[in-house]
Amino acid sequence: MNPTTAVIGAGISGLTTGKMLGDYGVPYTCFESSDRVGGNWAFGNPNGHSSAYRSLHIDTSKERLSFRDFPMPDHYPDFPHHTQIKDYLDSYADAFGLRENIEFENGVQRAHHVEGGGWEITDQAGATRHFDHLVVANGHHWDPRYPDFPGEFTGVTLHSHHYIDPRTPYDFFGARILIVGIGNSAADIAVELSSKSLQTKVTLSTRSGAWIVPKYVGGRPADTMYRTTPHLPLAWQRKIMQWGQVFNGSNGALYGLPEPNHKFFEAHPTQSVELPLRLGSGDVTPKPNVSRLDGSTVHFDDGTSDDFDIIVWATGYNITFPFFDPDFLSAPDNHLPLYKRMYKPGVDDLTFVGFAQATPTLFPFVESQARLAAAHLVGAYALPSVADMERVIKEDEAKYIGHVLATPRHTQQVDYFIYEHDIRAREIPAGRKRALAAQAVGR
Repeated sequence: MNPTTAVIGAGISGLTTGKMLGDYGVPYTCFESSDRVGGNWAFGNPNGHSSAYRSLHIDTSKERLSFRDFPMPDHYPDFPHHTQIKDYLDSYADAFGLRENIEFENGVQRAHHVEGGGWEITDQAGATRHFDHLVVANGHHWDPRYPDFPGEFTGVTLHSHHYIDPRTPYDFFGARILIVGIGNSAADIAVELSSKSLQTKVTLSTRSGAWIVPKYVGGRPADTMYRTTPHLPLAWQRKIMQWGQVFNGSNGALYGLPEPNHKFFEAHPTQSVELPLRLGSGDVTPKPNVSRLDGSTVHFDDGTSDDFDIIVWATGYNITFPFFDPDFLSAPDNHLPLYKRMYKPGVDDLTFVGFAQATPTLFPFVESQARLAAAHLVGAYALPSVADMERVIKEDEAKYIGHVLATPRHTQQVDYFIYEHDIRAREIPAGRKRALAAQAVGR
């Protein structure tokens, strides 16, 4: 009999997991704190877990983003709007009958690991139920991470997670605005708020500089031309991509930002067509890192200072699990060592799905993880020993993040193409052999 399974979250990770569990005949219940599916892509999500702003378009092309077994509609543009992504996820849920297994507005308050195996799940309604297995798919873009600069700012502050549009949650018209960060959200918000029609003064501060990659190359979505291979050393492939950035004009220093303190792909690149133009047009003023806050004045590492009305912290997110006892599991500085980004050694009845920063695409990455999770739950895949898992975790971290900046943002970097090949061509077959060997011993 397949194990009863609880899934936390009905965003892309929870939906994809649910679809795969259904395919494999695994009984499951999905706990969702909101009244809708979509998680981060449900704009205005009542549970507060969406970071989507009104103008947001996906930074990954639809060709790379589509699930393998459910392509995006042909009429979608290359880079769909968030409303189209939400419609796509709704269609996915309806096509595979996923809603019937979701308990909406009933998230997980506490997940307690029972001695000897299994889980006691306490939901929002106060009921406690037992499950054989737990899949955590609650996402990692909902708990805002704030910087800690000396001093105090007396103006308005907000995290990019709470930004909606130039009128919401604050009226930005005519304001002096500082945006701290250089990720995709920082770039998008800087571009939007620096429109001359808003009569604003926008400054962009970054401590590390950035490589700003275009969304199109040669008239095609740039990410459709990106593909790594497991048959060549990754270091060689990264050098080739570094060389190519000369032709893309990706170095942010060309537009006044600080010189990147890293090579291309030693940090997550920023995708923006418009930010270099806004910097080059003087609509956005580049600054290095903040050194000190003093009332309405912000001081920068280059010795300059300026006065601001609003600071937008585009400084990333914490990986948190409010339903776990911190003594059982936490992710200090966002470091969460997992076997294949999915399994905590020694806890075989717990699976994580979607906890990675996958380049260039997340949806098919999650699909790959969900396939492995389902195979594990029906006994077609067995995990290796704890010692082997811990050894492989270190090897994989060296492969995927050994070359990147040591920051909380880069603890989960994964190359999708290398990862997917590893899971499909190596890990699942190896796990099948382990499962068959264990079954033979048990006969």
